[in-house]
Amino acid sequence: MRIAGLTRDEVGRRVGSLAQVARVEQVVEADGPARGARRLRLVTGGGLELDVLPDRALDLGALTVHGVPLAWLAPAGFSAPGLYRADDFGTSFGGGLLVTCGLDHVGSPVVDGGRRFPQHGRLTSLPASLERAAVVGDELVVEGVVRQAALHEEHLVLRRRIRAGLGSTWVTVEDTVTNEGWRPEPHLVLYHANLGWPLVSEAAVLHVSSERVEPDGPDAVGDPWREVSAPEPGYRQRVHRHDLAPGTGRAVVSNPALGLRLTLTFPTATLPVLYQWKMFAPGQNVLGLEPANAPAIQGRAAAREAGTLPVLAPGESVSYSLRFDVDRLPAEGRSPTAPPHHT
Repeated sequence: MRIAGLTRDEVGRRVGSLAQVARVEQVVEADGPARGARRLRLVTGGGLELDVLPDRALDLGALTVHGVPLAWLAPAGFSAPGLYRADDFGTSFGGGLLVTCGLDHVGSPVVDGGRRFPQHGRLTSLPASLERAAVVGDELVVEGVVRQAALHEEHLVLRRRIRAGLGSTWVTVEDTVTNEGWRPEPHLVLYHANLGWPLVSEAAVLHVSSERVEPDGPDAVGDPWREVSAPEPGYRQRVHRHDLAPGTGRAVVSNPALGLRLTLTFPTATLPVLYQWKMFAPGQNVLGLEPANAPAIQGRAAAREAGTLPVLAPGESVSYSLRFDVDRLPAEGRSPTAPPHHT
């Protein structure tokens, strides 16, 4: 671990407090739709600053690296959980680096077994119980628990740990989901990572460790999935499904004009599928990279019918992890017009 080229001990000799260069800040929003919601800001001392949203299931909000914003923020912005509208997903979808969809449904709204499930489930509307937010050793660590439960229905518990290295530009999300109820429960999860401008521009290059890529929906048929275009009036969103090679799933967005590269990695043993969302309309210039535990974007009813619906037995747990790395492209990989960056 090094901060500005120095070891932690050497940094300690040069600052009055480590918080001068690296810290976890805790604030409460004072105005607008997010009023009253908690927000954590992780500052690593290596150029990465990241918002963590405890009242949105410890999802990840704005991300900047070396002062460059990388996460896409939705028009509605982030709101307090009380403004969540299950039947009007777009009014409370804030975007950000990561929105966790689930834990019992993903995809479009459906009625299953006489019960209505909102788009992408309701996990992200649930506040977490925050257990730790501090510098621990050579890392910034946030830990918490989110309980998705309903009378006579599911009792699924998410335990989340977020880590970012001191002096680094990486962050990991480590989740364990447990069925704490007394009956088997369907369990679907999709990690909705949202990347935006200036990383997502027509200069960007996308790579995914796919074995097979299929369009999901008529608008994606014939669409070159690797292509990142400038915003176009009338653009209709396009979704592709990537079946991933065994081992470590990898999705990489490189932008030679910007001189930066973002890499998302995760184990395919538990996240074997990645959905790619392209929405390049004006004001909605977003690329979504969405690892999932099953090919179930049509929802739990369709997944059950197809025989692909995961189920957790009472007391059973499953773990997931994602890692985001941001680094500068080597000089030979940069565009001559790439702007300089300063740590």
